Amino acid sequence: MPDRPTALELIEAVIEFLSTEVLPAATDHRAKFRTLVALNALGIAYRELAASNTVLLSDDEAAALARRIRAGDVREGDRELLKEHVAAKLRISNPAYLERYE
Repeated sequence: MPDRPTALELIEAVIEFLSTEVLPAATDHRAKFRTLVALNALGIAYRELAASNTVLLSDDEAAALARRIRAGDVREGDRELLKEHVAAKLRISNPAYLERYE
């Protein structure tokens, strides 16, 4: 059994602290902006850790697929695979962007 708190729980705690205590108390626009940037980065880290078992293509596999497509060797299913790979990456980096286009 892993130690507690887990990495995800730690990130959640920091997100909650920044969003409920630091951000509302920040009066300086720069401090608010930097807090929002930190919250965004923590959100990405959280989603990446939570989705670590759902990687569709490894970096090497994605690079090989890109090379094949650039060379004109597009096989059946490549488009769907690439679309799902990009969607999986967007679910981590910016799920709101993906939701607009699904």
